[in-house]
Amino acid sequence: MSTPHPARTQPIRILIADDHPVVRDGLRALLERESDFTVTAEARDGAEALDLYRRGGADVVLMDLRMPRMGGVEAIEHLLRQDPDARILVLTTYDTDGDVMGALAAGATGYLLKDTPREELTRAVRTAAAGQSVLSPAITTRVLQTVRKPSAGPLSERELQVLRLIADGATNREAAAALFISQATVKTHLIHVYEKLGVKDRAAAVSEAHKRHLFP
Repeated sequence: MSTPHPARTQPIRILIADDHPVVRDGLRALLERESDFTVTAEARDGAEALDLYRRGGADVVLMDLRMPRMGGVEAIEHLLRQDPDARILVLTTYDTDGDVMGALAAGATGYLLKDTPREELTRAVRTAAAGQSVLSPAITTRVLQTVRKPSAGPLSERELQVLRLIADGATNREAAAALFISQATVKTHLIHVYEKLGVKDRAAAVSEAHKRHLFP
C-alpha cells in the first residue's frame, strides 16, 4: 500500500521537454486534466529546457532522451548542476540498458516509457514532486538485473580515471572530453563502476571509492 503524499496548497508545476510538438500537446492535455497539475513550459530540446527552467523553475521536469542540440542525459547533468534539487522524470520510448542506466547515472529522479498508462504517469509525477524516485515496472526489472550482476573485480585504470573526474564535479560530457572518449563510453564505464562497487548512482560511487581509498 502506497503512502499518501502530503497535501499541496499549490499545483505541481511541470516543464515538458520533447522535440515532437504532437507529443508535447498530448502530454499537456493529459496532465492538465488533473486539478493539481499545471504545465508551465514546453521545451523542444534539452538546451531550451535548461533556459526555461532557469527562468521559471518547475516542480517536475518531464524529459525525453533523444532530442536535437542537447539530449536528455546531458540536460539532466546540466540541470542538476544548476539546481541539485531538480526533479526530473525521463519519459521516453527507449529502454536499453545504456539509456536507462545512463539517465539514472546522470541523476534522473525516475524513468518511464511513453506507453505508460495515464494513471501511472500522473502518480509518478506526484511521487517525483514529493521527492521520491519512481521507475516503471519494466525499468525496475531491468535495473535490478543490472545491479544484481556479480562483481567483476577491481576497477580498471580507465574506470578509475572516469570516477576521479566525476568526483571532481565533471559531467559526462566533460569527462569524455578530458579522456578523449565518447559520452556513451563514459556512461558504460560508470555502469561498470556501479556494478563493481555495488552502488546505484554517482554520489554513492564517489563515496564508496573514498571509503575503499581508491583515490590517491
